[in-house]
Amino acid sequence: MLGLYSFFVSTTAFAVDSYRYAHVTIETPWMIFLFLLAIVLLPFIVMAILYWRYAFMKDKPEDRDAE
Repeated sequence: MLGLYSFFVSTTAFAVDSYRYAHVTIETPWMIFLFLLAIVLLPFIVMAILYWRYAFMKDKPEDRDAE
């Protein structure tokens, strides 16, 4: 039981000292913004690339009779 108690005490101590290890600067909000922007825009970029690729594939005549 004492081991479980010491686990909670040590996690509380780490939570108190977490601001020392976070290193929040003025660049931190920009990094978060750019990360989230990439997550939001990446599906649209992939969708545009796939649409463009399959649009050109549709223009090519298919030679199914030649097979």
